[in-house]
Amino acid sequence: MLKEGAGVKRVILRAGKTDLRRGIDGLKSIIQLAYGMDPMEEGTLFLFCGTRRDRIRGLLYEGDGFLLLTKRITDGVYQWPRKSTDAKELSKEEFSRLMHGFTVTSSIRSYQDIGEQDGSPH
Repeated sequence: MLKEGAGVKRVILRAGKTDLRRGIDGLKSIIQLAYGMDPMEEGTLFLFCGTRRDRIRGLLYEGDGFLLLTKRITDGVYQWPRKSTDAKELSKEEFSRLMHGFTVTSSIRSYQDIGEQDGSPH
């Protein structure tokens, strides 16, 4: 069900690490306080990942209540963006890539990024 995103209109990913011991109310507070978003937006799946990266947690409002999802993969880890705790809206393609074990962001760096790392001017 989660791989296909059935009934999901938007997917919002929280990059970085989240304490997955939080329940519905704890995750709702992250959505509201850190991002100013409405966790009761029907059809929006909010995704979080913990330290171990072998499990993710999702929060989805279905109109009459919240659904708290946990998925733990048996082999490997999710390619979860770790650089910040920003929220990122995923396209259907990016969500599919994440659910099938691929990275959400491109691993190809631009020439500008390479120049900034080695200190050379562009």
